[in-house]
Amino acid sequence: MINFSCLTQGRAFAIGTWLFLTSGALLPTLSHSQEIEARTYSNAPVGINFISAGVAQAKAGNYTLTSEVMGLTHIFDAGGQSGKLTLVLPYGQLTGSSSIGGRTVNASTEGLSDPLIKAAINLYGAPALTLDQFKSYQQDVIVGVSLAASVPWGKYDDNQLINVGANRWFIQPGLGVSKALGPWRFELAGAGIFYTSNTDFMGGNSLSQNPVYSTQTHAIYYFQNTAWISADATYFIGGQSYLNGNLINGSQENWRFGTTMSYPVNKHHSIRLSASTGVYSRTNNSYDLYGISWQYRFGGGL
Repeated sequence: MINFSCLTQGRAFAIGTWLFLTSGALLPTLSHSQEIEARTYSNAPVGINFISAGVAQAKAGNYTLTSEVMGLTHIFDAGGQSGKLTLVLPYGQLTGSSSIGGRTVNASTEGLSDPLIKAAINLYGAPALTLDQFKSYQQDVIVGVSLAASVPWGKYDDNQLINVGANRWFIQPGLGVSKALGPWRFELAGAGIFYTSNTDFMGGNSLSQNPVYSTQTHAIYYFQNTAWISADATYFIGGQSYLNGNLINGSQENWRFGTTMSYPVNKHHSIRLSASTGVYSRTNNSYDLYGISWQYRFGGGL
């Protein structure tokens, strides 16, 4: 852990700014602005539930964030179209070190990260169907909207620069479209993420951030056994950061590429593998991310 109580305020600000710039993007479970998620706008039988558990690891420079994540998703009827509500509970361990002015500064923290709540509602092309009705469903075009929110319940210590909890809210509205062509699904989505300020950064200072705007696209291929694999890309821009109203870094501009594969073990269980990497970053905050998760499907007449 890093404790700055023995430093002057100005020096703490300088070191805090430096570490924030170099390690801030290492926290994908906290920022979500670099998230790549295929099949947000898809159809599924009403009443189906999914429980998932997995582990992901992100690496950027000398920092490593390992997250154990549990999730619960419920498919429901949203005015005649299908919708889904998801709750994500992450637990993170962050370790790393940096050299500042010839000194090595070590950072280590772990605990509950901020939970995420997300709703996605289809507006067109994804009718609310029972399991039996869904067997004859053929997708064409789906249009949907989403809204995610991060709740600041994660572990946070205002004497540490790096935490697994962000001590701030964010909301993320989004809009997307999905088009089916044979066994392929092509998706395009856009979103904006809007942050509240962390007013207890390093002992009562205010850390704020401008919105981040993103677009992502996915090409998904479905196999006959319902396994699928996707090629993913996302672009995002914005997110200038301020310390007590003073600009500490400019706009981000990043490209990430990734892939996801889901394989059904049987009608109830499936395994998902994912990986992504930064291919361009204006502010040198790219990271590599790898994950594996298990999913259990139940309800809806299964």
